[in-house]
Amino acid sequence: MKKTVIVINGAGGVGKDTLCELAAKHFRVYNTSSITPIKELAAQCGWHGEKDDKARKFLSDLKRLTVEYNDFPTRWACDRYNEFLSSDCEIMFLHIREGEEIEKFVRATEGVAKTLLIRGGERFANQRKMPYGNVSDDLVEQYDYDYYFNNDKTLDEAEKEFVALLEDIVKEVG
Repeated sequence: MKKTVIVINGAGGVGKDTLCELAAKHFRVYNTSSITPIKELAAQCGWHGEKDDKARKFLSDLKRLTVEYNDFPTRWACDRYNEFLSSDCEIMFLHIREGEEIEKFVRATEGVAKTLLIRGGERFANQRKMPYGNVSDDLVEQYDYDYYFNNDKTLDEAEKEFVALLEDIVKEVG
């Protein structure tokens, strides 16, 4: 069975999770995020799932600290990658925000992982003009991704086009 690993990224609110859910209607998908273990740590510090700028900065800073201490997020992501390889899933989506963390994971997979940036397009043009105030969210465009997807369509159109892109990626890596 072909296994395709995609590091997915994009600014908050551009529809990454929705696109992953749409993909799951067509492929067996393993969808996870490098922020998941950080959120678990943050909850122990009193974070309650807020998505405001202060909380986003807290999560970003906490992730950075765990990277500096022992590269915990990459080690955790590699464990998820190994779980994916032994699963019956076809596509793994791993959400990673920071360019240097994306690059570490791609290297850890010996280049198997491909990168994809989701952009909001015109539909999201007025959604947010100001930066979030943390490096994880503010620098998502500062990486040279393998693939780009403009999520500026209706849900039905986006599903069709996103699935077509995934089919192309699967063929290329296969």
